[in-house]
Amino acid sequence: MSPPPSRAYELGFRSVDREYAGRRLPVEGTVPTWLSGALIRNGPGRFEFGGERAAHWFDGLAMLRRYGFDDGTVTYTNRFLRSDARAAADAGDGAAEFATGGNSLRGTLGWLRSLGPPEPTDNANVHVARIGDHFVALTEAPRRIAFDPVTLETRGEFRWRDDIPEHLATAHLRVDPTREETIGFCTEFGLDPTYHLYRISHDRGSRTPIATVPAAGPGYVHDCSITDSHVVIVETPLRISIVKVLAPWTEGFLDLLEYDEDAGSRFVVVDRDTGAVVRTFETAPFFSFHHVNAFQDDDEVVVDLVAFEDDAIVRALSLEALAADGFEAAPDGRFRRYRLRPGDGRVRRSQRYDGGLELPTVPERFGGRRYRYAYAQATDRQGANGLVKLDVESGQATEWWERGVYVEEPRMVARPDAAAEDDGVVIAPALDTRRERSLLLVFDAETLAERARAPLPHAVPFGFHGRYFPDA
Repeated sequence: MSPPPSRAYELGFRSVDREYAGRRLPVEGTVPTWLSGALIRNGPGRFEFGGERAAHWFDGLAMLRRYGFDDGTVTYTNRFLRSDARAAADAGDGAAEFATGGNSLRGTLGWLRSLGPPEPTDNANVHVARIGDHFVALTEAPRRIAFDPVTLETRGEFRWRDDIPEHLATAHLRVDPTREETIGFCTEFGLDPTYHLYRISHDRGSRTPIATVPAAGPGYVHDCSITDSHVVIVETPLRISIVKVLAPWTEGFLDLLEYDEDAGSRFVVVDRDTGAVVRTFETAPFFSFHHVNAFQDDDEVVVDLVAFEDDAIVRALSLEALAADGFEAAPDGRFRRYRLRPGDGRVRRSQRYDGGLELPTVPERFGGRRYRYAYAQATDRQGANGLVKLDVESGQATEWWERGVYVEEPRMVARPDAAAEDDGVVIAPALDTRRERSLLLVFDAETLAERARAPLPHAVPFGFHGRYFPDA
């Protein structure tokens, strides 16, 4: 078991053992009866590998969470992925994850026996997606695990039937409901590293290439943006060392990352239909995990993202740093808008919200299109994480906070046949440190007034990402 928490929020980094199936939750308040479907989320559920504790938040064993909605009721299911990584942990073996490396001697022997890099992890703990008829758990290693969207039972490894090469994969697939396709990318190492951009048709669930773009570094690219006609890759100065990739003593992906303070950040704008690089833009350096949204505005491509001054956030989320310094010591991301003008290469930068934020989402039907509202986790207050609704046109923000409550990634669900962009609800899991259990919170999407909360039977570790599936 994990050590007892020295801070209340450390409940969010304590392993859970029990799995629940279709547990009906008590509801305080009223969940709208029109809300029907499921929020399926992904994240770590266990931080122990044999007798070893994970080194980083990103390393915990994948556990899916399902919040089902039907006629005003809420049910909860959680289930660990039955992966090779979990089997190895159950057998007492160490892990080779983002920052947690196994025994270095064992890793070297594995390298020699395989005559090459070891098999990438299948600990798919970052995100979920629907690919054709399959529901799939994703991570940044090029291995994906299919699961049942109701029971969350593992169905086996999901494999593409194409020949697109990938050494790193994105867990952030960009869904475009208007064009009925999903956009993704992957990274290929080598003497000339590249990013491969691809589309996934919603009806067939297969990948087809869009473009291959030269990489500088390559960079550690966690997310991307799309507009109606573009894909935008943002390459920051956090580089992946190819030399270290090939070294048998490297113990985790974190060891491969080097921040080049002398390099700038690079925006690569690609035409979604032709695959041509429209233009590459160079800017002052920054680091970013997550994009908010992007859209075309006359002759400009507008890209909104969460920016950090450098890569300090990556190491600030190690379990050692969190235990010593807490969330409050981690740098805050800021909403930043970049206006890119392909005609003359001009870049304009602005910031309309001064608060810290992360894990941003927008209403699904506005992804890749002009939008007004974004919802995100608010991060710059002690003793809590809040929720923020940002009006990206006026810069005005509406916030919700409650002391001792740590809100995770929010998802806006539109009311059926809604006319207004913010007509619906926002649903978000949260950790209530006073009650020592997690909650599912439901807010009015226009006002952020709390409509309902449903306490879970236990405290769930902080997760990463999820999607709302109306037909799950």
